[in-house]
Amino acid sequence: MPEFENLVQGQMEIMDKLLYLQAEIERCQKIEKELAALEKKAQLLSIREDISQKRKDLAQIQDLFQKQTEQVIQAYQRIEA
Repeated sequence: MPEFENLVQGQMEIMDKLLYLQAEIERCQKIEKELAALEKKAQLLSIREDISQKRKDLAQIQDLFQKQTEQVIQAYQRIEA
């Protein structure tokens, strides 16, 4: 049971990271729109790079979350077996 609980705890931590990154991407996209409206090209480029990096980070964390989900399922199945 400790393995299952540890895996679930890990899932919760990853979910927190996912939610944080999604909120950050939304925040950056809002800034991106504001800068585009103000035609601040240098700042616009910077925020677009920031959004791109955060999307990459999000994809990595989503992949990790998927792998952990599979581990949680396997651990639960071992408990039930």
